[in-house]
Amino acid sequence: MLPSDLLINRFSGESVDPKRLALEPANLALAQSLIDCFGQAQGKPQGELDQQLAEIEGHSPDFKIQRGLAHLLRQGFCEFEVVSPLDPGELRPLVFAAAAQMAPSPRQTERTLEAIATQLTQTLGQEVLAEAVRQGLYADLPQNRILTQYNPPTAEALIHRYNLSQVQGIFYQATRLVLNAHRNDPGEYKLLFRYLKLFQLMAYIEGEPDQGFTITVDGPTSLFKASTRYGLAIAKLLPALLHVSRWSLRAELQRKDFYTQEKRSARFSLDADCGLVSHYPPGKTYDSMLEESFVQRWEKLKSDWRLEREVDLIPIPGSVMIPDFRLVHPDGRSHLLEIVGYWRPEYLRKKFAQVQKSGRTDLILAISQRLNLDRAGVDFQQLPIPIIWFKDKLPPKAVLAVLEAGDGARSPA
Repeated sequence: MLPSDLLINRFSGESVDPKRLALEPANLALAQSLIDCFGQAQGKPQGELDQQLAEIEGHSPDFKIQRGLAHLLRQGFCEFEVVSPLDPGELRPLVFAAAAQMAPSPRQTERTLEAIATQLTQTLGQEVLAEAVRQGLYADLPQNRILTQYNPPTAEALIHRYNLSQVQGIFYQATRLVLNAHRNDPGEYKLLFRYLKLFQLMAYIEGEPDQGFTITVDGPTSLFKASTRYGLAIAKLLPALLHVSRWSLRAELQRKDFYTQEKRSARFSLDADCGLVSHYPPGKTYDSMLEESFVQRWEKLKSDWRLEREVDLIPIPGSVMIPDFRLVHPDGRSHLLEIVGYWRPEYLRKKFAQVQKSGRTDLILAISQRLNLDRAGVDFQQLPIPIIWFKDKLPPKAVLAVLEAGDGARSPA
């Protein structure tokens, strides 16, 4: 995505219109010239690439567009690495200590580098040249990092990524997002809900598969303290939404006036006919770090219970639930696992209300001890399902203990 200083948008009253590039010859040529520039810089320091980009930019009035395209290439298609025979932080003291014992001169500098190269050759068991020592001294500076891998996109793909990133930037300062997912294929709903969980968005879902769903997402400025990180998480949802066939959204924004610096309200709307192209692979699901850790630790447990990530939607009055996991035993027993790690009181109240409305007795609830349930006004004792308390990571053995104990078990806090 693009940083805030490279976003380009125009306001008309309270509505905002982000910049988009048309797939026309001039824009395609610009994109291709930047793609080629990165290709020619492969194997070279980032500083040389930056110099070439500056020459292409020149005094163009569209410098923000060029910098935006270059930023997307740098962040999404390149890998820069520190190339040094030894970590620069360790190499510098080694060289400086050796140099301090000699009178400074160009010749002595060469001797010092050759001596260190010989020493590293013996220590590392591979040949190290004096020039590699010289280049490695400050290889950790951004301008000295080497472009080692580059997977160039097509010019069309880069422009599509640029247009998407400009629209994503609108959501950095969203206070509220209301998404209407109209009647779609159930698989598309599941993918969308998976991404909501992945990006840890505080969302409340209403509706049913036959009619569609209304998803309300709290924005970063609606939290106790505005969080740019949370705004980025909302922006990351947009490429996933593009895989849904029929949808529309409206966002309430809060922006600073360029001249007065006062906060002002704005709005933005989008729908399935927006023409944006997603770079997310369709149908691929992801886990949060908490879920990923749980899966990895469950596999080491070697239990008869099989852990499944593909879980059906659970309809509840006016809404839907999609648990994180299903646990299936060879004898036919099955349980659902829902992990609650979000903080906000309103979200907790809605989540616990959903659990109560679901009427499911095969559901296990794992709750972070970091959540302030008293402040949220939630009485977990009223839930007729097993509850597991955890701190930073959900222990698989605690889940297994509840499974083996049968329905109605409740792990101690």
